[in-house]
Amino acid sequence: MAEKILLQLEGVQTHIGRYHILHGVDLSVPEGGLTVLLGRNGAGKTTTLRTVMGLWRASAGRILFDGTDIAAMATPDIARLGIAYVPEAMGIFTGLTVRENLLLATTAGRFDDARLDAVFALFPVLKTKWHDAAGGLSGGQKQMLAISRAMVEQRRLMIVDEPTKGLAPAVIEHLIGGFHTLKQSRTTILLVEQNFHMARSVGDSVAVMDDGRVVHAGTMADLAGDEALQGRLLGLSLAAHQ
Repeated sequence: MAEKILLQLEGVQTHIGRYHILHGVDLSVPEGGLTVLLGRNGAGKTTTLRTVMGLWRASAGRILFDGTDIAAMATPDIARLGIAYVPEAMGIFTGLTVRENLLLATTAGRFDDARLDAVFALFPVLKTKWHDAAGGLSGGQKQMLAISRAMVEQRRLMIVDEPTKGLAPAVIEHLIGGFHTLKQSRTTILLVEQNFHMARSVGDSVAVMDDGRVVHAGTMADLAGDEALQGRLLGLSLAAHQ
């Protein structure tokens, strides 16, 4: 039985001002798995995520979420479909407490106890810091808070942009464990990541971008096991990033 595709991009093009950034992106994100989007800096990865969320408008192509074309929808309407976005800048409110940040991410203005317990089980430090200002958290704790904002309610799809950027190796290992836990809940995840140890550790499928297009798609296991392919697509070997 073929796997269900939850998110499908077909020939997506995006212009930002006079710049043509995406040149016909084709991307499939299977339901219930973690898809990693790889590529050199400037390949179009973040633009792809922002286009899916409607933060930048696709100038051509289709973006299908569970079969519905969302390319012309407003960002709040896209979010209400059950899509959460964790930007590279984290998107937390530094002047608010951890509790207030999470509460703002709920649609009803109140917590679901089971979901909150799942957040605390994944990132126990947030319970300890519950009444602390988010601006006083460490970089890793801020990233945990940003991810928790996306999971404090049930989401069908989480879109996460470079969660390990600037973090210490020990914190990255903790995040790897967190993503494994999210995968066990069958949450579908689309992840942009430059840390190849992280990518290989959590990814089920992978797409590689170059110059605004997807130039390779397949399983993470196949890419991780083929150093020649890594070199051709990424200019380096994953083995060098243990």
